[in-house]
Amino acid sequence: MFFAEIVLPLSLDKTFTYSITEAESQYIQKGMRVTVPFGKSKIYTGLVIDIHSKKPELYEAKEIHQILDEEPVVSEYQLRHWQWIASYYMCAIGDVYRGAMPSALLLESETIISQKQDVFADSATFTDDEFLIYEALQQQSALKIKDIMDILNRKNIFPVIQKLIDKGILILQEEVQEVYKPKLTRYVRIHPNHHTDEALAALLELLKNARKQKEILLSFFQLSAREKKPITVNQLVEASGASVAGVKALIDKGVMEQYYLQEDRVVYTGEMNDTRPSLSDAQQKAFDGINDAFESKEVCLLHGVTASGKTEIYIRQIEEYINQGKQVMYLLPEIALTTQLVQRLQFYFGNQVAVYHSKYSNNERVEVWNQVLQQSDKAKIVIGARSALFLPFSNLGLVIVDEEHEQTFKQQDPAPRYHARDAAIVLAGYFGAKVLLGSATPSIETYFNAKTAKFGLVEITERFGKVMMPEIELVDLKDCYFRKKMTGHFSDALVQAIAEALMRGEQVILFQNRRGYSPVMECMTCGHVPECPQCDVSLTFHKHKNQLRCHYCGYSMAKPTNCHHCSGIDLMTKGFGTEQVELELKGLFPERRIGRMDQDTTRGKYGYEKIIDSFKNREIDVLVGTQMLAKGLDFDNVSLVGIMNADNMLYHPDFRALERSYQMMTQVAGRAGRSEKRGRVIIQTYNPNHNTIRQVTEGDYFGMFKEQVYERKIYYYPPYFRLVKITLKHRDFDKLKEGAMWLYKVLDQTFDLPVLGPEEPPISRIRNEYIRTILIKIPQDQPIGGVKNTLRKILHSFESVPQYRAVKTAINVDFY
Repeated sequence: MFFAEIVLPLSLDKTFTYSITEAESQYIQKGMRVTVPFGKSKIYTGLVIDIHSKKPELYEAKEIHQILDEEPVVSEYQLRHWQWIASYYMCAIGDVYRGAMPSALLLESETIISQKQDVFADSATFTDDEFLIYEALQQQSALKIKDIMDILNRKNIFPVIQKLIDKGILILQEEVQEVYKPKLTRYVRIHPNHHTDEALAALLELLKNARKQKEILLSFFQLSAREKKPITVNQLVEASGASVAGVKALIDKGVMEQYYLQEDRVVYTGEMNDTRPSLSDAQQKAFDGINDAFESKEVCLLHGVTASGKTEIYIRQIEEYINQGKQVMYLLPEIALTTQLVQRLQFYFGNQVAVYHSKYSNNERVEVWNQVLQQSDKAKIVIGARSALFLPFSNLGLVIVDEEHEQTFKQQDPAPRYHARDAAIVLAGYFGAKVLLGSATPSIETYFNAKTAKFGLVEITERFGKVMMPEIELVDLKDCYFRKKMTGHFSDALVQAIAEALMRGEQVILFQNRRGYSPVMECMTCGHVPECPQCDVSLTFHKHKNQLRCHYCGYSMAKPTNCHHCSGIDLMTKGFGTEQVELELKGLFPERRIGRMDQDTTRGKYGYEKIIDSFKNREIDVLVGTQMLAKGLDFDNVSLVGIMNADNMLYHPDFRALERSYQMMTQVAGRAGRSEKRGRVIIQTYNPNHNTIRQVTEGDYFGMFKEQVYERKIYYYPPYFRLVKITLKHRDFDKLKEGAMWLYKVLDQTFDLPVLGPEEPPISRIRNEYIRTILIKIPQDQPIGGVKNTLRKILHSFESVPQYRAVKTAINVDFY
């Protein structure tokens, strides 16, 4: 007897055993997809991770339905990596499988409804809805759920279907459909019957009265002579100025024939440059230092100030590994960054660069997946956000993690809650590949690892081309408000600096890390603030759509004309976001072009590209944005950066607040003066004497690092301790409180470690679920495996207590 061990794309901690025939056992390989039955009627796409002959003891093994692949679509390295992620980040292997695969490769079953054969149906007993379904099944043999919804023009159709099933009229079955469809382009050519000169002459004579068709044919010959390659229908239509109908008429007459060729959806058609960027002395020294570090270390940190030219060093490193026939993975924290970087890399490497992130369509992602799997020349270099980590590499040589300090590298929800930087280092280890981490403001943990010689360390302290670091100027908002030197949320100094920069034809970036118009709308009569009915958070006012919106669950309502509590009409907005900054700017500089870049303006697939290209082409004078602007974007005409309110970030209830504030302000400041002229940064703050703001002004990263490391050692935080956060959620406040306390007491009695909680987070209810968190601190030198095994057992015990079974638990290892 032969069995296959299969992972299902469900949040289940274990694999399932299915029986296979001897012939199938010879054919099936690890990493192939199969469709399997699960539960009463569902069919899922499972992934084979092992073939064996050990019969399951607790259940009867079902047979697989069908084998979907001829070759494995997932490599052995990937399977090992996924199992490491599931083990280290304490999540189900099914969660990793579902999160890693493009959803187009996870075939879904769709319910098909058909009529039972040889059954007499008395249509007189049917209701109107039942009769409509029955009548439709007389016209076609099977219907899908969506078809029946369209026929009945309503969503709740299952009671009607159930009644017909009870009457023995209908049967249900599940059908698996392939979601991925290759892109086929339609080409035309002359029919083989007309290939001789005599046949062509006769053909032109035949078409002498069909002028448009004759023009199409002549255009085809011109294109063929010029292009020397197959001609698409679209090319022919464009060249001849005719319609598609004219081409179709020629095909119908047998003059031409059409055929289809499969093509990639994403193709680079721009120019390539064979010469590589020349490095400055500082860059060359850093490049050599990285190579020296790679002699003895697997990971190297490149700590270079903003605009020091780290990307040119990456390009030279990539070239070395490409020439060795290796694959390169380039991870970025933000999709916005890929837009600009892809253009730069394609300029040097052309179609060897592939891009992989969530703004790509399912079909485009499958194509990149297949290119990487087949080691195609079209995907030697893969640029992507954290999901690119899951691609099926088989010859990885180099991993670059740019802006490695960014918190967006950590997946928060849903599981797997992995950190892309750390997981990339583990993945590189399987291939013996090198990892290059780059940042102007490295995370405390990474810099600590570099200083303790776990990682290599290379530093660049000067900007490319000897450009000076920007001049940073602090504006005391308390003093400006007192002296009436404010216009809206702009100090006079900032307004004047913007006006001067615009007069010189330079561009300006303004940073406010909050989207929308205003985070709070308050009734001045009774003090009531509209809150989300499903979350414990105030609704943010968006003036553009004239609505209040919750940024956690998406709930929205029209802007109220009077207070819902006391019916007062004196409503006032408090605080400000990017939308308000944009509107105030338009009032101050009505003749200037103002742009905004935040989550609201970059929703479409090309949302980032449009804004970045417009700004780079100088179609926008002032760009207002959130933290998207703070990450590695390169604009050579920006001379001024304004930080609207530096205090927002300083007082978050988070042990990383000061580190993140320093990183954010330094990165935003780094967008200024990246070419010859020295840039200027104006930081508006109520606390000009705050230590972190002083460190930003002086560019004192090492001072910030020493201060933070000292505090974290005292209070048991990374890099000296690992953090494991357990989040509990339930709709019943009292049940959650009771369950969280039970779990805390068990953890506290079991572990001889600091256990904090159960704590209410700052936002303690989201989507009608109350939240409690428990934090476990584990010393860095203590093996974490034993703690995790004990923790798993405790959570299993917690779930087996009947009154706590409905409490949802989520574990976040290395919580950031």
